[in-house]
Amino acid sequence: MPGKIEPQEIVLAEPRGFCAGVDRAIEIVERALLKFGAPIYVRHEIVHNTYVVNDLKARGAIFIEDLAEVPSGATLVFSAHGVSQAVRKEAAERGFQVFDATCPLVTKVHVEVAKLRKEGYEFIMIGHKGHPEVEGTMGQLSEGIYLVEETEDVPHVRVSNPAKLAVVTQTTLSVDDAAEILDAVKKHFPQVREPKKQDICYATQNRQDAVKVLAPQVDVVVVVGSPTSSNSNRLRELAERLGTPAFMVDAAEDLMPEWLEGRSRVGLTAGASAPDVLVQAVIERLRALGATAVRKLDGVEEHVRFPLPLGLGDKSMAELSSSRS
Repeated sequence: MPGKIEPQEIVLAEPRGFCAGVDRAIEIVERALLKFGAPIYVRHEIVHNTYVVNDLKARGAIFIEDLAEVPSGATLVFSAHGVSQAVRKEAAERGFQVFDATCPLVTKVHVEVAKLRKEGYEFIMIGHKGHPEVEGTMGQLSEGIYLVEETEDVPHVRVSNPAKLAVVTQTTLSVDDAAEILDAVKKHFPQVREPKKQDICYATQNRQDAVKVLAPQVDVVVVVGSPTSSNSNRLRELAERLGTPAFMVDAAEDLMPEWLEGRSRVGLTAGASAPDVLVQAVIERLRALGATAVRKLDGVEEHVRFPLPLGLGDKSMAELSSSRS
C-alpha cells in the first residue's frame, strides 16, 4: 500500500551515546548531591540533554546562568562546557564551594590558550557563536581572540601580528567543517600556528566516523540528542550530507512514523550527551512500528575515563548506583 511504514531492521552505530567527559560531569553532580545534599547549583546545563537535566533537577540540582542566583555558602558545579575567567573569579570572590565539571579536553584548550597568550599570541577560534564552550574558551582572555564560524569570516579577521597567531576549535564541531575552515585560515594567514593535536575531541570524531559507516548502509538515520547539543546536530547534518535522510529526537515519542515510510533499514545513533536509556526507548518504539531485528555495526571501543575532582571520590560506586535507581 502507498506510504506503508516498513521498518524491518535497526542498525546501531558504534560508538554512540555518552562519552567520558559527559559521564564525569554527571557523576560530579550526583556525588555532590550525595555528599552535600540538595540543592546543588550548576552553572548552565551540566550537559546538553533534556532527560539528564530533568533527572538531576528532580534530585535537587538547580541550573542557573547567572551566579547572582546562587546564595552565599552554596555548592556550585561548572558545566562540562567550561566557563570564562570572569565566572571563575566571581565564584571565588563569593566564596562558593566549587567543583569543576569542565571536560578535560576543553580544559586542555583553555590551558593552551593561556600558555600561548603569555608568549604573545592572538587566536582565531573556530566555533559557533553563543555556544557555552565557545564563550568559556574566548573568556579565557580579555582580548586577542576572534571567533570564526565559517570560511567567509576569515578575511574579516584583523590581527596585530600574523606571525603570532594560533588556532583553537570548539571540541564538538563537525570534523570536516572545521578542517575546511582551518584550510581557509591557513591560506589567509600562512604563518598561523595549528593546535599540537586537533582540538575536536576523540568522542566527537568517533561518533562522526561511525555515522560515515552507518549512513550508506541504511535508508534513514535517527539521531538521539537534544536540540541544544552541538555534537548531536553535527551527526544529523553529516548523515544528510552523505545523502541519507536524517532526523533528531530528544525522546522516543518525538519519532514520527512518516519518517519511516518505505524505509526498511533504520540507522540509529546518539550524541555524546544522550544516555543509553533514550536509545533503548527509541529501539522499542521502532519495534512497535514494525522493526524485527537489531544489528550493531563494528566500531571503535572507547575506554577513556577521566578522574573526579578532589573531595568527590569518597562515595562508593555502589552508593552512587543505588541513588540512580
